[in-house]
Amino acid sequence: MPGNRGISQNRYIDIIKWVFRQNFQDGSNEVSFSRAQLGEAARDLGIQVPKNLGDVVYSIRYRTDIPAEIDNLAPTGMTWALFPAGRSVYAFRPVAVNQIEPRSGLARIKVPESTPGLISRYSMSDEQALLAKVRYNRLLDIFTGMACYSLQNHFRTSIEIPGSDGANSSSSQVETDEVYVGIDRHGSHYILPVQAKGGTDRLSVVQIWQDFRVAEQKFGNLTSRPIATQFLDDRSIVLFEFSESGNQISIARERHYSLIPPEQLSDQDLEEYRVAASGARRFTQ
Repeated sequence: MPGNRGISQNRYIDIIKWVFRQNFQDGSNEVSFSRAQLGEAARDLGIQVPKNLGDVVYSIRYRTDIPAEIDNLAPTGMTWALFPAGRSVYAFRPVAVNQIEPRSGLARIKVPESTPGLISRYSMSDEQALLAKVRYNRLLDIFTGMACYSLQNHFRTSIEIPGSDGANSSSSQVETDEVYVGIDRHGSHYILPVQAKGGTDRLSVVQIWQDFRVAEQKFGNLTSRPIATQFLDDRSIVLFEFSESGNQISIARERHYSLIPPEQLSDQDLEEYRVAASGARRFTQ
C-alpha cells in the first residue's frame, strides 16, 4: 500500500539516522555499521523492528534522499552513499554523486520504434518493459557505437568486498539486471553490465560500483563499460555510461532517446542527424 510505504520509509530514516549517530566520528571518511544495529536502533527508538532489515538499506539507497542531518556531515562538496562493506556490514562513504539523475534539457534522439507489439502488450513491469525496449531497438548498439549482444538477464553472482578495515574481505551477493557483451570495429571485446530502474526507484552510484566489481572479478579479460537506463517522464529512455577513477564514479556519457512510429521520423530530422554525424566524424578524424 502506498501509505504504508511512506510510513515505512519514515521509520527507516529514523533508524538510519540513529545508526549513523552511533558510529560517526568527526573527520571520518567512512561510517560503518552491522545489519544487527538496524534492529538495535528500532528497539531503542521504540518502533517496530522491520521484518526485512535489508529493506532499510534498499530504501536509503534507491527510494529516498539521504537525510540532511547525515548529508551535512559529509566532506565539503561530497555526499554520502551506502556501500556494502562485508558480510552483513555496510558503510557510508563520501561520493561526488549518489543518486543518478537525468539532465534536463538534453535533446531527444528519435529512433523508429521496433519493439514487437506482443512484447509491449505483455511486459509485466516498468523495468522489464524498459529492458525489452533497449534490447529490441538496439539502443546499446546506437549508444556505444558497437555491436552488443545480450548475454544474460538477472545476472546473479557474488563479489569479494574488502572489509571496513581494508584487510578482511567477504563475498556479497549482487544482481545485474542484464549483461551484454560487445565487439567494436577493431575486434576488441567488452562487458556491459546494465542496470535498469522503473517506477519510483532511483539509480544509485552503489549499483554502478558493484557492476565495476562484477566486470573486473568475473570478466577480467574484457573491457568494462557499465551502463544504466531509466524511463523519463514522457517515456523517453535515458542511457548512461560510467567511468571510474580512484574511488569515484562519474557519468562519462548520457543520451536521451525517443522511440517513435517510423512514419513520424521526418526528412528534416534525418537531415539534422546526417549533418550532426558528419560534423562529429570530422571532429574525431
